[in-house]
Amino acid sequence: MEFKSFAFYLFSLILVAAALRVVTARNPVHSALFLVLSFVTASGLWMLLEAEFLAITLVLVYVGAVMVLFLFVVMMLDINLDRLREGYWDYLVPALVVALVMLGEMAVILWGRTFSLDSMPTPAPKEATYSNTRELGRLIYTDYVYPFELAAVLLLVAIVAAIALTLRRRKDSKYQDPARQVVVRREDRVRLVSMPAEKPPAAATPEAESRP
Repeated sequence: MEFKSFAFYLFSLILVAAALRVVTARNPVHSALFLVLSFVTASGLWMLLEAEFLAITLVLVYVGAVMVLFLFVVMMLDINLDRLREGYWDYLVPALVVALVMLGEMAVILWGRTFSLDSMPTPAPKEATYSNTRELGRLIYTDYVYPFELAAVLLLVAIVAAIALTLRRRKDSKYQDPARQVVVRREDRVRLVSMPAEKPPAAATPEAESRP
C-alpha cells in the first residue's frame, strides 16, 4: 500500500470518528472541538488531492473564524444539557436511514463498477508551474460563473433573512433616524429666548456698613 493510500484511510477514519463524536458528545464544547478535528482532517484530505487552496481556506475560515465564534457562543450561553438530551433517540431511525444512504453513495463513488481502487486511472503528474488556485479561479469565473453567482445570491438572501428574523425593535432603545437628520432645520434645534437684563445689586454705603 502506498503512503498516499495509507494517509487517505487514516484521515478518513479520523474524520468519520470525529463526525460521530460531534453528534454523540454530551457537552456542546466537546462537540465543537470534535468539529474542529473534522475540519482539520478534511483539510488533510484536500491536501492529498493537491487542492492546497481549499485545504488552507478550510482551516483559516472554518477553524480559525467560524469555530471560534461557535465556541464563544456556546460558552456564553447558559445551555441546559438535560433539555438537549430530551427526545434524542426519537431521531435514531431517520438518522440511520440517512447514514445508510450516504454510505451507499460513498461506496458507489469509491468502488464504481469494478469495486477496485487499483483499476482507477492514475492522474497525470502536474507541471511545476501548475497552480490549483489559478485553475479553481478560472473554472469558477468561466465554466461555473452562473452557478457561482446564484450561490452568492442565495447566501446573500439567507443573510438578510436571518437578520430580518432575529431583528426585534425595542421601545426603550435609542436610535437615530438619518432621514430626519437630513431634513432638520435650525429652528428645530436652536431656540432663542429673550430675557430682560438684570440690574446690578446696589453698592453698600458706608453708613449702612457702620450700622449694627
